[in-house]
Amino acid sequence: MRLTPTERDRLLLRSAAELARARRARGLRLNVPEATALIADTVCEAARDGKRLAEAIEEARGVLGPDDVLPGVADVVTEVHVEAVFDDGSRLAVVSSPVRGAVPLGDDAPGAVVPGPGVPQPEPAVHLHVRNTAAVPVSVTSHFHFFEANPRLDFDRAAAYGMRLCVPAGSSVRFDPHGEGDVGLVPIGGDRIAIGFAGLVDGPLDAPGARQEALRRAAACGYLGATPAGDGRPGTTDRPEGTTA
Repeated sequence: MRLTPTERDRLLLRSAAELARARRARGLRLNVPEATALIADTVCEAARDGKRLAEAIEEARGVLGPDDVLPGVADVVTEVHVEAVFDDGSRLAVVSSPVRGAVPLGDDAPGAVVPGPGVPQPEPAVHLHVRNTAAVPVSVTSHFHFFEANPRLDFDRAAAYGMRLCVPAGSSVRFDPHGEGDVGLVPIGGDRIAIGFAGLVDGPLDAPGARQEALRRAAACGYLGATPAGDGRPGTTDRPEGTTA
């Protein structure tokens, strides 16, 4: 059976969550990976049951209490992000304060996570105007390939190819229902390989023909703001591979 990277990730998450459930049933308190997996899997299963985004998040917030996790876990797991497939499409669920009733330990507690000095953010290479045409909020995390963000977001996809949000790592930008706003983007660094996300690239971003093929796939799948490069319609150009607007 051939599975996509997203499907493999979902199975891995499910396996980790089942391990966490089994250990909790034996009376063990969960560590950070176990707690995170159980919370994220709860969201995915609620979505599979037909519940709405807000209901899935609320259900995930009630799955663990302070007595279910090891000391300090609640101070580390302060927010869980997971993309789940709901009846109206894929949505990013952000579960804040996921361990119900947890009391913060403070910066001087053993094992506490103390933030280091801030790292200066780079200047955006691209500024885009984004409009959310959906009737539900849409959030995009810092290192998500913005080109592949929710198809109901309307913006210049060609200009966003190979880019991510210019925001601190781990943070996100939320677009309210039928709302709009401007975002800054920077090029994805490292080896520039996009695996998973919405499956529009699944490989090196700068490979010959990768950009044109990703635009073709996006247009075929109904992503707003996506038109195949060079088709003559407004907003499309034949830019060289590896360049951005």
